[in-house]
Amino acid sequence: MGAAVNPVHVVGAGPGAADLLTLRAVELLRRADVVLYPGTYLDAAVLGHCRDGARLVDTAGLDIDAILGEVLAAHGRDERVVRLVSGDPSLYSALHEQSRRLDAAGVPWEVVPGVPAYAAAAARVGRELTVPLVAQSVVLTRTQARSTAMPDTERLESFAATGATLVLHLAITRVRDLMERLLPTHGPDCPVVVVHRASQPEEQVLRGTVATIADPVEEAGLRQAAVVLVGWALAGAVDPGACVPGAGESWLYSADRPRT
Repeated sequence: MGAAVNPVHVVGAGPGAADLLTLRAVELLRRADVVLYPGTYLDAAVLGHCRDGARLVDTAGLDIDAILGEVLAAHGRDERVVRLVSGDPSLYSALHEQSRRLDAAGVPWEVVPGVPAYAAAAARVGRELTVPLVAQSVVLTRTQARSTAMPDTERLESFAATGATLVLHLAITRVRDLMERLLPTHGPDCPVVVVHRASQPEEQVLRGTVATIADPVEEAGLRQAAVVLVGWALAGAVDPGACVPGAGESWLYSADRPRT
């Protein structure tokens, strides 16, 4: 047998729905010999794209070295390997740690993007996160619990002071504390939307404000797989049909914009 040539594919599985994968991701799953997937976050229907006979490995109980052990062993057999990650590999996917180990082993790899969870959450409530004259930036961040420490320069209060729409990942168990920290900059009435398992059968959408959202989150008992969206661009999502206060029109599509 010749040298292994198939690259390892790190593939974004999107928010969980089997029909929200890219065409490229589906094709790679159909051809894969080995698929490693995050069972905690993934709707099992996604694995329906895999061919019969493919070996499926749930990584929920594995550490990074055990995962890479599976990947390297399969690659050494010249098998086609797909490493599925939830959402998009560019966010909180451990791509950095995995690719570093693959490079050290001399194994080629490629990344296939996926629909990020925050985009699925925004779509679910029908909101644009960047509204003219309200918010033109989005901050994607997380909080720290048992996870790696946040850099000193990335304090939530500093991001909040910008007025950008905030997207909080890995934060669902600390919503009450986070809302208290946002109260000085956002005020009690700022809209908040929590989307749990966006696009999956277990999906839940909770709407509220900085002052009120903690109660329904705690009552629902949400512990993982949720995205917290905070900002005035969400005003219509919390009160469907309402206009976003202070919103303007995009100059990009304005009839008054010069076309030359």
